[in-house]
Amino acid sequence: MRLNRIRIGIRPILVAVVIHLFFVLICHADVRLPSIISDHMVLQEKQDASVWGWADPGEVIKVNVAGQERSTKAFADGHWKVVFRGLKFGGPCVLTVIGKNTIVINDVLVGEVWLGSGQSNMAMKVREIRDFESVRTNCDLPMIHVFKVESGGSTHALEDCKGRWQVCTPETVGEFSATLFLFGRELHKALGLPLGLINSSVGATPIEAWTSPEAQRSAIELQPHVASMSGIGELFYGKIAPLTPFAIRGAIWYQGEANANNEAGAHFYKYQLPVLIKDWRQHWGYDFPFGFVQLPNYGSRSNGWCLIREGSLKSLSVPHTGMAITVDIGDSGNIHPKNKLEVGRRLSLWALGDVYGKKVEATSGPIPVSWKVEGAEYKVTFKHTEGGLRTSGGSEVRGLELAGEDKVWKPAHARIDGKRLLVSCPEVPTPVALRYAWRDFPDCNLYNGAQLPASPFRTDDW
Repeated sequence: MRLNRIRIGIRPILVAVVIHLFFVLICHADVRLPSIISDHMVLQEKQDASVWGWADPGEVIKVNVAGQERSTKAFADGHWKVVFRGLKFGGPCVLTVIGKNTIVINDVLVGEVWLGSGQSNMAMKVREIRDFESVRTNCDLPMIHVFKVESGGSTHALEDCKGRWQVCTPETVGEFSATLFLFGRELHKALGLPLGLINSSVGATPIEAWTSPEAQRSAIELQPHVASMSGIGELFYGKIAPLTPFAIRGAIWYQGEANANNEAGAHFYKYQLPVLIKDWRQHWGYDFPFGFVQLPNYGSRSNGWCLIREGSLKSLSVPHTGMAITVDIGDSGNIHPKNKLEVGRRLSLWALGDVYGKKVEATSGPIPVSWKVEGAEYKVTFKHTEGGLRTSGGSEVRGLELAGEDKVWKPAHARIDGKRLLVSCPEVPTPVALRYAWRDFPDCNLYNGAQLPASPFRTDDW
């Protein structure tokens, strides 16, 4: 009887000891870092570059990199962060994190960091492009490192993601995002700086998945579109939110195909892309440059394809943005055109000229800025006309249509007058609206002197 009482009395003591040991173990957890802070990482130069992670509450953390040291204490929830200011480009170097344990991150570079996101044309790999073999032979580039976000979507904002950095070699380059890598390679060649490229993209995904639910639901223009949606923001939560503490120079975006499936949904893209840009900038805490690809010429779709192109064009009203016009390098039978070399080059012209202040032939193809009707002529003025407006092959401008009050479109002719097009049509003596290249796969040929194509556009809202 007494023995049983002793055993009964020992049980709560054993339970208490086990609980105590459990808390001792969890309260002395090792310092931990997010996956993006790992071997071969690239830190953004000349900007506030954060290094962060998790540790015991109150634990002192020291971080050393590139001759600088920062120290801090972990907050009550275990989070900690240090910020390095004004890092100068270079490397490789070592980043060391010292707490109760020590973590050593090797082959760290300091240079330019760009994020690439979107759907399948951003996800499309280098090995899938035209001229892959010639590209691969020139890809022993140890100063270009690529991080691919492997995590999926989430119903809440994740603090970390799956992924790892890889050094660019002929053996690794085939798996990189073609658009992002070829863009980055152009920057690397022109700037001579280390490049960090972060690929966070998923095929067949709409823009709604990439923007936070809070931003979409607070945008008045999007209320009719997102009010009844429950899958929105999952890719933002899973594949963008974990990156937002990491300093970047800018982002490039190639998406829209999934939103072009129907005209009703495509109508909202002119609001959705600016909302996404503003949303991401707010989460990063600064207005980084944002470049995007306007959808190329492709097959036979609804009017939605043209509306997505128009939505991209209108999004240039957002400050510090740029657009690669690709209406001449698509494929009528392939939604994944293989000429990603030119896509990357055109994006790089914008970045080199507008972001880095380098002298380039042009940062964009011609874009309409104003128009007016004088008599029977529709007069359109363009910007980005370096070298003058011209047509490919020296032929007449193709792809123009005029309509009167009857809204009946007729093929039109044009004269080039400096930065202007003077458009007319005998069958439309009193024109009220003009369209250029307003087709999925338009027959159009207007360029500037840098051989960059003019953007499709319309002056009506019919």
